[in-house]
Amino acid sequence: MYEWAFWARKDQRSPPGDWRVWLLLAGRGFGKTRTGAEWVRERIEQGVAHRIALIAPTPADARDVMVQGESGLIETAPPWCRPIFEPSKRRVTWPNGAQATIYSGYEPDQLRGPQHDTAWCDELASWQYPRETWDNLQFGMRLGDPRTCITTTPKPIKLLRELLVAPHTHVTTGSTYENAPNLPAAFFEQIVKKYEGTSLGEQELHAKLLDEAPGALLTRKIVEACRIAVASPLKRIVVAIDPAATDTPDSSETGIIVAGIADNGHGYVLQDLSGRLSPDAWARRAVMAYHERKANKLIGEQNNGGQMVEHTVHTVDRRVAYWPVVASRGKHTRAEPIAALYEQGKIHHIGAFPDLEDQWCTWVPGEPSPDRLDACVWALSDLMLGPPPSSAGPVSLEQTSKWR
Repeated sequence: MYEWAFWARKDQRSPPGDWRVWLLLAGRGFGKTRTGAEWVRERIEQGVAHRIALIAPTPADARDVMVQGESGLIETAPPWCRPIFEPSKRRVTWPNGAQATIYSGYEPDQLRGPQHDTAWCDELASWQYPRETWDNLQFGMRLGDPRTCITTTPKPIKLLRELLVAPHTHVTTGSTYENAPNLPAAFFEQIVKKYEGTSLGEQELHAKLLDEAPGALLTRKIVEACRIAVASPLKRIVVAIDPAATDTPDSSETGIIVAGIADNGHGYVLQDLSGRLSPDAWARRAVMAYHERKANKLIGEQNNGGQMVEHTVHTVDRRVAYWPVVASRGKHTRAEPIAALYEQGKIHHIGAFPDLEDQWCTWVPGEPSPDRLDACVWALSDLMLGPPPSSAGPVSLEQTSKWR
């Protein structure tokens, strides 16, 4: 009954070879959780797993699915080697001394320091901070023969695309239908039939990695069509900043976009200078672009930081013409008119901006804030739709000090 090699389908068995990452991309109901749990048990029984990382989107997901779930580590273990779970310590311990620790995709720093020889990453494509969490995990995979199993339904995130082509990744794919004999008929009646034939169904049922998310603002085809090598002579240029709310290693990036408009009314994205930067660093980067491009103004969103952006920019250079803007509408609503201009062929990218383009083609409402996209929308809205709403209009430090 507990011989997984007997019960498992071929694509649920640990692959042979000298791989470091087993990426299991599969649809809902495929049996990903059972596969991950049995893989961990296999390594424990082989004596190669002693320190194990269990990573899910949230601690509750790790507890309820990976550890205590119906297909999790405890329920699938034989009675003679069933592990003990200590929730307060986030720890699972097996009779032979092997230990697993729970981590989550929204607390990457928990993985700074600990070392592991085995890692099971569940639903990586839904982690809040996939890049930071993954990088911290990899720095700690330095015990024994380190190997990682990723069980996830695919989503079009950059990290997943990179893992698919990495040299030491073994990729296994599978659909919901492969596990049909073990799924209730109601699941197919209520869920599968509803989404079969849709783009969401391609992703969630057939595990196809869509290069654009259903409901995203732009398609890859539109973005590719907007790419040109040289801009027309520009009559106005702006630099727009979407500041991160905090300055920590886990913070979102600060969006910094440089854009211009020509006499023909077309907009041009010239530079994407975004990054995870300290306030002084992003202010210096934006001010440098302002001077290098001879921009007309620098725009900064003040919702998150109030007057922080203005103060930080003017601390770097008091001469900058700064225009504070207020987000009175939701991001999706603000971005829709700009997306329409893209579709009309009135906005162009001078070269490629992969990260910005990923956000245009994959962000949908409800997901984490799109920093680069938001800065792009501020810049192009100012140039092509008129000045955005602000509390004071363009100001320099001398004007601000005079008013105060």
